[in-house]
Amino acid sequence: MSKIKPSKGAPYARILGVGGYRPTRVVPNEVILEKIDSSDEWIRSRSGIETRHWASPEETVAAMSVEASGKAIADAGIDAQQIGAVVVSTVSHFAQTPAIATAIADQLGTDKAAAFDISAGCAGFGYGLTLAKGMIVEGSAEYVLVIGVERLSDLTDLEDRATAFLFGDGAGAVVVGPSKEPAIGPTVWGSEGDKSETIKQTVSWDRFAAEGHTKFPAITQEGQAVFRWAVFEMAKVAQQALDAAGITSDDLDVFIPHQANVRIIDSMVKTLKLPEHVTVARDIRTTGNTSAASIPLAMERLLATGEAKSGDTALVIGFGAGLVYAATVVTLP
Repeated sequence: MSKIKPSKGAPYARILGVGGYRPTRVVPNEVILEKIDSSDEWIRSRSGIETRHWASPEETVAAMSVEASGKAIADAGIDAQQIGAVVVSTVSHFAQTPAIATAIADQLGTDKAAAFDISAGCAGFGYGLTLAKGMIVEGSAEYVLVIGVERLSDLTDLEDRATAFLFGDGAGAVVVGPSKEPAIGPTVWGSEGDKSETIKQTVSWDRFAAEGHTKFPAITQEGQAVFRWAVFEMAKVAQQALDAAGITSDDLDVFIPHQANVRIIDSMVKTLKLPEHVTVARDIRTTGNTSAASIPLAMERLLATGEAKSGDTALVIGFGAGLVYAATVVTLP
């Protein structure tokens, strides 16, 4: 018989607050066209992107995270010292160690909160949300801060016609806390490592240093392969998340997919046969693809504009490099 005491966590978890930060510099497609042979019409038709935000030297991964997190903590109506854990999803913090989450936790004024980074690309927010839910139900933290943050402008090859226009910078954060009723559904997540070459860094850091590459590493992808995978396979995952939550598309109020490409979003809406009353996030038009930050940024904007409201039922799904994915149904804060 085990001598270990059972955990005393909350029965359920929910998102209590959300915050976002977009860098002050807005970059239109015309700036991208200075380096590639394309057109504004082509970029808009292929991706839906009209503008994106690029960070200044002062708008670091930590600085953007602190700004977004402060808003999320205030929105949740708690104090930073109540945060028991900080989970940061990013691929653009360039120091291997220590985790940037530790500095963020300190700058926010938490009381020595557990803090760590995860690398799950564009699915990182979903991964972090799942970890946060587990901590709260298990009892190791009462409130968990989940941050998705990227400075993808640092990893963009502005001469690569296939990707130069895609990426933006920003940070999104949510506070997850206890709930008396289910408000974060079961997560459907996984990976398909046999397809990992479809989205990758052009050259690893060790090769970059050892082989004397003159071009800084960037993100590259096989656009058509990623498009087909996202449209057909991720629609199945999204449906599985609805099934796991015990609801149908008719029960949904909001759909917040990773902001990768408007054509992918529109195709998923069609494949899932979402009713017209479902509000669909298309934040990519003015924010670009911000990877792990895209879902919380889109969530924050929908709530701020009134397109979505507190208590709405939302399907969220992230997918990207790895290839990894995570989908769940949540009640909006």
